[in-house]
Amino acid sequence: MLSQLGARVQHALRAFTPDDQKALARTVKTYPKSPHYDLETALTSLGIGEAIVTVLSERGAPTPVAWTRLRAPRSKMGSIGADAIRAAVASSELNAKYAETIDRESAYEKLTAKAVPAPGSAPVGESEAPAAPRPEKEEPGMLSQVLSNPAVKSFMRSAASSLGREFSRGLFGNRRR
Repeated sequence: MLSQLGARVQHALRAFTPDDQKALARTVKTYPKSPHYDLETALTSLGIGEAIVTVLSERGAPTPVAWTRLRAPRSKMGSIGADAIRAAVASSELNAKYAETIDRESAYEKLTAKAVPAPGSAPVGESEAPAAPRPEKEEPGMLSQVLSNPAVKSFMRSAASSLGREFSRGLFGNRRR
């Protein structure tokens, strides 16, 4: 995917070993030819904040390579504070439309209101008689407790896999001798 991007920014590359030298030569081949720079020398001599840059022109062709000094961002790494946030919100064009909070009734609230009867009225189809108590759930037996243990589950899966593998080998004639 990176090879398909139009903008290329390459910072310094150092070549200390023969493999590094080969990688540097391959990298240089990926850039457009430059009449102004020997790219192999340029890439190894870039300093801090410097890069070799090429982008795509309006026609989609790579522009000539340029030796560029990159400026550090002038942004702040941290919170700007509540006062600055309020000032930015107040000066926004969208503030007039979105400043007032509107709490509309959600679909969930509408459906819940339809499903829950009004206080004092009996739901449709139910009599005034109290509902029969539900039977309590039975506690799991010893066998279900053992089978729900993760170690037992893992063992059973392994055994079933081995058994299935041996069965299919015997069935198709690939049985171990």
